[in-house]
Amino acid sequence: MSEDFYDVLGVSRDAAEDEIKQAYREKASKYHPDVSDEPDAEEKFKKIKTAKEVLTDEEKRQAYDQMGHERFEEAEKRGGFDDGRGGAGGMGGFGGGGGGGGFEDIFEQFFGGGRGGGGGGGNRPRQGRNLRTSMEISLEEAYEGVDKEFTVTRPEECDTCGGEGHPPDAEVNTCPECNGAGEVRQVQQTPFGRVQQRSTCRRCGGEGEVADQTCGTCGGDGIVESEVTLTVEVPAGIKTGQTLRMDGEGAPGENGGPAGDLLIDVEVQAHEAFERDGDDLHYNQPISFPQAVFGDTIEVPTLDGPKKLDIPDGTQSGERFRLKGLGMPRLRSRRNGHLYVTVQVVTPDSLNDDQKEALESFAEAGGEEVDVSEGFFEKIKNSF
Repeated sequence: MSEDFYDVLGVSRDAAEDEIKQAYREKASKYHPDVSDEPDAEEKFKKIKTAKEVLTDEEKRQAYDQMGHERFEEAEKRGGFDDGRGGAGGMGGFGGGGGGGGFEDIFEQFFGGGRGGGGGGGNRPRQGRNLRTSMEISLEEAYEGVDKEFTVTRPEECDTCGGEGHPPDAEVNTCPECNGAGEVRQVQQTPFGRVQQRSTCRRCGGEGEVADQTCGTCGGDGIVESEVTLTVEVPAGIKTGQTLRMDGEGAPGENGGPAGDLLIDVEVQAHEAFERDGDDLHYNQPISFPQAVFGDTIEVPTLDGPKKLDIPDGTQSGERFRLKGLGMPRLRSRRNGHLYVTVQVVTPDSLNDDQKEALESFAEAGGEEVDVSEGFFEKIKNSF
């Protein structure tokens, strides 16, 4: 048996919409596949998302409460609920019409008739659509976390007409096509029985009213494109390809409905010194031939400032050392990845007389007879 939507979100059956949305945000931040390490995070996130979509839609929630979980899910399998927005919850109407029978048609199928004739569904409040944008941040910003300011162009309610689509002094009358319902209805006989399909009234656009004038600013749409500056909280440890969500910053809703959300796809820029691999960082550190032979303590750069690294004697070129916990933060964790430092022994291009003499002595002590020349340097280079 599937889990009740209220239980999925951990809210009571009389929870307000704001309480449901808050519960969704908390659950989503824990189980989102991009940030969760739980093996079944993706499946849990899908359940959380479905529960939120149903319980924050007034008609879907009313149908869910009346029908119960099992009957509601069966209704969705047979045709689903069309929320009028073409969103993830919409599955088209009965009989493949795509216009969406919705809540009343579900009642007609299961309980032998609608909830009474008046209608009004066409101009019910509807949530605005989600918008998507992208953002680039530096590796340092991903390491520290940052409140990032950015600019986006999005649809907003027209200030001239207040979103009405017509001037304040326009004459407004009930739409003669739909009689103010905002939708027109058509009854069809299907294998599932008598089904009522609804579609938005083309004459009034679902408003239920028509005006004798249109707004000159928005052309009657009630919506204009506007550039806005927003600030988003970017968490430490975020990776390229992950998405941030800003609730209510998407397109405006219809008929007094809430605005959609703004989704921000993040790209972390490549760094000139560090290479990122998940939560780990990699860095190439040059050292001298004497440092490799005799060992040394050196300073290496990290995103948290310079740190000391002990180079043991006899270190070979290409050897890798780990600086624990100096990599990238892990999202929603107090732990960090690691910094891996790979040392590269640098062979000098030229030597002074004293250096040449010292190297000749070094070679002779090892039983080698060499001429300190370009060929000798090439031999050293090739040995590393």
